[in-house]
Amino acid sequence: MNKYKKLVLGIILDAIGYVSFIIPGIGEFSDIIWAPLSGYIMTKLYKGKPGKIAGVVTFVEEALPGLDVIPTFTLMWLYTYVFKKKEDIIEI
Repeated sequence: MNKYKKLVLGIILDAIGYVSFIIPGIGEFSDIIWAPLSGYIMTKLYKGKPGKIAGVVTFVEEALPGLDVIPTFTLMWLYTYVFKKKEDIIEI
């Protein structure tokens, strides 16, 4: 997948994570479904050890109340394509 498509998808997935703030009362219960799903999606978007670590971080961030404001998909994209050395990037 193109890195910019991953960025757009990541921003959309981060926005989905913010939904729990929009719907009072019901929103936090949606995290029961969204937390494991977002962790799984993260491991599929980013392969290898960094993807697995990011998947766990995303799961924990979505599962704990109040941490949904952290844009983990966008941060992982920045880590992978901006801050990480070019030779370390694995494109699939």
